[in-house]
This record gives sequence, structure tokens and C-alpha cells, in this order.
Amino acid sequence: MKRKLALVVALAVLAFSGCGRRVERVGLTEEIDLSGRWNDTDSRLVSEEMISDCLSRPWLENHITETGENPTVIVGTVINRTDEHIISETFTKDLERAFINSGKVNVVTSGEAREEIRREREDMQRHASEETMRRFMQEEGADYMLQGTVNDIIDQEGRRSVRYYQVNLELVNTETNRKVWIGDKSIRKYIRE
Repeated sequence: MKRKLALVVALAVLAFSGCGRRVERVGLTEEIDLSGRWNDTDSRLVSEEMISDCLSRPWLENHITETGENPTVIVGTVINRTDEHIISETFTKDLERAFINSGKVNVVTSGEAREEIRREREDMQRHASEETMRRFMQEEGADYMLQGTVNDIIDQEGRRSVRYYQVNLELVNTETNRKVWIGDKSIRKYIRE
């Protein structure tokens, strides 16, 4: 009886040892789409196209010509209007990095990060030396705000569906509310189960 139990346990261990999870590293540009839903490839495609389009449009040179200075941009809200959990920061951070690395666009922080910096500056007033303390009212205002939406349309029949995503981004002059650039990127996926 003990021998049979030992044999069953040994066979179970062997059977389950082959069912373990395997993980392999893949290139960042390799397209892998497991579910048909929004994924890292979609985010990368959006950021690449938006960066290329935004930095090549007339608003940038117009601003530099009119003011003699590089424009300053703040990233506002990108509203997710899909039923999926899409984190827009994955492509807006790519845009911020491209703006800064271009040497032609300044970027100021927004949201929670800005509030954290303000709290730190306030704490400096009480605890830092006068030589290293940073002053209030020295923040740089933004010339433009980047805002946008992520939308989707799903057409489904039985075990087949088409998922269509459209990301729209707009760059708006913060003083005049004039839109100076509108970019969009569409992604369409055909899914068969």
C-alpha cells in the first residue's frame, strides 16, 4: 500500500513538473498580441506616430519664430473612453521624452508630481539653508497643454470580432485656447477564436 502511494506521489510530481510556467525575453519591437485587446505594441505605435507628427508640424517653428523661445508644454488629461483598462501614460511619457530630447520643446510637470514638488518647496522654507532653499512663485507656465481621448469600436459576430482604436491628441494654447496641433492614430485588429 505504501509502495502504491509513493508511486502515485512520484508520478504526480513528474506530471506537474512539466506544467510549470515558461518565460522568455523578447525584443521590445516584437509584436505579440495574445488577447486582441490594447497592449504594449499599440501604445508604442501610438507614441511613435504622434511624436513624428507633432514635432514636424508648423506650430513648433511658428512659436519659436513668434516668441524667440522654445515652447513649454504640459501634459493634461487623456481620457480613456473604452471599456478596457488603458494607461495613457505609457505613450504620453514617450511624447514628453521626445519633446525634451528634441531640444525644441520644454516640458513642465503636471498633476500629482507638481503637487509633490510644491510640498517639497514648502518644506524647504522651514528646513533648508537659505543658500539651497528654492523660492516660491518661480514655476514656469506652460504655453500649450496636450490633451486627448482613447476611443474604441468593437464589431463582433460569433467568435470573430474587429477592434478599432482611435487615439486623438490635441495641443492647445493655454492663453488663447487655440488648437495648434491635432494628431490621431488608428489601430484595427481582426480577432478569430
